[in-house]
Amino acid sequence: MILTIYLIAITLISFLLFAVDKRKAIKHAYRIPESVLLLSAFLGGAFGSWMSMQLFHHKTQKPKFRILVPLAMVWTVGVLVWWLY
Repeated sequence: MILTIYLIAITLISFLLFAVDKRKAIKHAYRIPESVLLLSAFLGGAFGSWMSMQLFHHKTQKPKFRILVPLAMVWTVGVLVWWLY
């Protein structure tokens, strides 16, 4: 139960971080560091990160994000499989 709540929370947080960063990019405001965005993905929020990237067309042209966010998705699934079995 706690794991489920954590994954839902980190997914929402990652989604919102990417959305906020996109909004800040449009307004030429102070941005969220890329390291924070990627860390949130690797802490379990990869699916939220990916959804936000697709929905807001944010960071989709950066090779670092095109490679690392899907890798974080694989990492998350791998950790979940390991944890549950």
